[in-house]
Amino acid sequence: MFTQFKNIDTAFSHIKRFSLFLIVACVFISGFSIYKSFDMVKTVQAKIYILANGKAIEAFSTERKDNLPVELRDHIKTFHHLFFTLDPDDKVIQNNISNALNLADESAKKAYDNLREQGYYNNLISANISQEIVADSIKIDVEQYPFYFKCYATQKLIRSTSVTSRKLITQGYIRNVTRSDNNPHGFLIQRWETLENSDEPLIH
Repeated sequence: MFTQFKNIDTAFSHIKRFSLFLIVACVFISGFSIYKSFDMVKTVQAKIYILANGKAIEAFSTERKDNLPVELRDHIKTFHHLFFTLDPDDKVIQNNISNALNLADESAKKAYDNLREQGYYNNLISANISQEIVADSIKIDVEQYPFYFKCYATQKLIRSTSVTSRKLITQGYIRNVTRSDNNPHGFLIQRWETLENSDEPLIH
């Protein structure tokens, strides 16, 4: 009789251990399934489909910090292109400058006002001079905020009889702002200034 009770107790102990193991296994499987479900949803949400020429192209969203240097450089290039690429047409000049000023603070507006007061834009129009700029390199320090940058560029003044190249170096800082149609990168250049703007030496 005691042997029978002992066997029952042993069987109950086995069932208890098996049940505990089964519960732990179920909890683990359930937790793993929930984790994988969230991971799958996150992966799916990261996919973006862009419609181009009637075709759906798959793209992937990324954290802004992953593309920060690229976006900063493009913002700086865009600003300098708009501010310095001009044709001898008042409407073109006003349109480019207006778009450029959406990307910078009052320091750029002050630079524009100074050039206008000096008759710079009137001279471009009266002499039929086109102006172009190419950003050669842009150095950015993303370890500090606002982000410091220095832009090295080549500026060309195109006349009907000649082309003059000028060396242009500017610097400033960039801070984050809300993205908009006028400012798609969501950056604003501040404390912008020209360090050098001089004719490049002729190479014979």
